[in-house]
Amino acid sequence: MALSQELLDILACPKCKGDLRLTDQQDGLVCNACKLVYPVRDDIPIMLIEEAKPIA
Repeated sequence: MALSQELLDILACPKCKGDLRLTDQQDGLVCNACKLVYPVRDDIPIMLIEEAKPIA
């Protein structure tokens, strides 16, 4: 089961509170403002700043 649109609509970047979008592979949430990708593991978004990876 993928992340629901309802969940995506309420999630925000924990660092800047900006909007997030799902990656094309649906394996992460991207914050364009912070240039970070938050991982999604087993359909659970990991919204910890220390778990985020910089956009390559």
